Amino acid sequence: MGNNFKNEVLSRRTFAIISHPDAGKTTLTEKLLLFGGAIRDAGTVKAKKTGKFATSDWMEIEKQRGISVTSSVMQFQYNDFQVNILDTPGHQDFSEDTYRTLMAVDSAVMIIDSAKGIEEQTIKLFKVCRMRGIPIFTFINKLDRQGKAPLELLAELEEVLGIESYPMNWPIGMGKEFLGIYDRYYNRVEQFRGNEEDRFIPLNEDGEIEGEHKLKTSGLYDQTLEEIMLLNEAGNEFSEERVANGTLTPVFFGSALTTFGVQTFLETYLQFAPAPKARNSSIGEIDPLSDQFSGFVFKIQANMNPAHRDRIAFVRICSGKFERGMTVNIPRLGKQLKLSQSTSFMAEERSTVEEAVSGDIIGLYDTGTYQIGDTLTTGKNDFQFEKLPQFTPELFVRVSAKNVMKQKSFYKGIQQLVQEGAIQLYKTVKTDEYLLGAVGQLQFEVFEHRMKNEYNAEVLMERLGSKITRWIENDTVDENLSSSRSLLVKDRYDHYVFLFENDFALRWFQDKNPNVKLYNPMDQHEQ
Repeated sequence: MGNNFKNEVLSRRTFAIISHPDAGKTTLTEKLLLFGGAIRDAGTVKAKKTGKFATSDWMEIEKQRGISVTSSVMQFQYNDFQVNILDTPGHQDFSEDTYRTLMAVDSAVMIIDSAKGIEEQTIKLFKVCRMRGIPIFTFINKLDRQGKAPLELLAELEEVLGIESYPMNWPIGMGKEFLGIYDRYYNRVEQFRGNEEDRFIPLNEDGEIEGEHKLKTSGLYDQTLEEIMLLNEAGNEFSEERVANGTLTPVFFGSALTTFGVQTFLETYLQFAPAPKARNSSIGEIDPLSDQFSGFVFKIQANMNPAHRDRIAFVRICSGKFERGMTVNIPRLGKQLKLSQSTSFMAEERSTVEEAVSGDIIGLYDTGTYQIGDTLTTGKNDFQFEKLPQFTPELFVRVSAKNVMKQKSFYKGIQQLVQEGAIQLYKTVKTDEYLLGAVGQLQFEVFEHRMKNEYNAEVLMERLGSKITRWIENDTVDENLSSSRSLLVKDRYDHYVFLFENDFALRWFQDKNPNVKLYNPMDQHEQ
């Protein structure tokens, strides 16, 4: 394919932003898009009354609640790079969607609120990145407000997350006294409230501002120099190799809301973030620079365009080049498909994509063919990429159509939303009732909202509370073993599953039925 193809692949930077809700993820995404020229004015999530919503939050329920519920994809060019940002829902109930999205990226940007430090959701998402050895870049946000001391935040990173850090820059003051950042990497000071022409002040070889400058009259400047000296002597050394294997995180300070430190972060990130890497498959590693096209479906989203009942399968390209109209194999189905309708994204704005290369994310219009985790390939080599993690739901509801006349839309809506993977569907063995399983309560609310608004089907949901879910290895099972404390159901692939009331019910069942082999798919993934 030649040098041009190689350069295109090497210019790709595909990453997800991970954070706890409210740490500033959507705001940072907006500002990055602003620098990429992809949007003209950034709308912060909070601006509900103005009707100007953040670009990455396009679903109706997100606009009402001001949270990101589903991962969207945004693409822009910056200098010589093609940047693909995968926005992930920060809300803990949507961890499944987020985990799957993290399988499609080459690096992650972790945002930490300087006042709150490391929060619960960040820890969970960080662990997934760690498990996959994804390079992590840290942006400590909201320096324009009073927060924890920077050294305390670094200590927290290392103790709570167990990753070593290297501050690329260091704040001079914070909150009302925030003066700017001391940039260790570019050897300059970036002023917070300066004019564009005196935004950057170069440092001499001793790391200080040359001559007279009003910044030097502040005690905060002296304090910063002391802290920098401490970091130089006792801090970690910068290592590109350790950044690449995910054991050292470069740390940047700034304020996404005021756009301060964001451009410096973006430019440095692009320099050190990895281009697309080889991926494991059933026939070994697949080189992103190989000629053969391959990719996998990591997300399916219905009704991105309310005017047309459409479904989009999001595909991460892992090797070769995508060309519209090409024919691909889907090993799971053992059949071929022509990819004629393809799209690239800018949240809900879409344009037809003619070509894309390794590292890019494309959307394929889906009539119900694809499943999450499907591999797409060309050529004679039929292989499959690693399985995506399957999640064990914890909360369950019994669901039925409110209006018997709307059964058809009810079934259609359920089938489509379940195929998106946000919620799991089960059927009771004896009575054929529909049960839904989810990781968190909000998923049920979103399901109910979307059934009503997108499929015109109101639903009745009866809470069944939390259950312990175990799949069965045996091909057959005595259906009479089903009881209220150990309910036997089938998942959407017709596999048997038991829903146990609690630990005690699970242990009691295992003692009584040693020949029934139970397993939890989450355990299998972590091995």
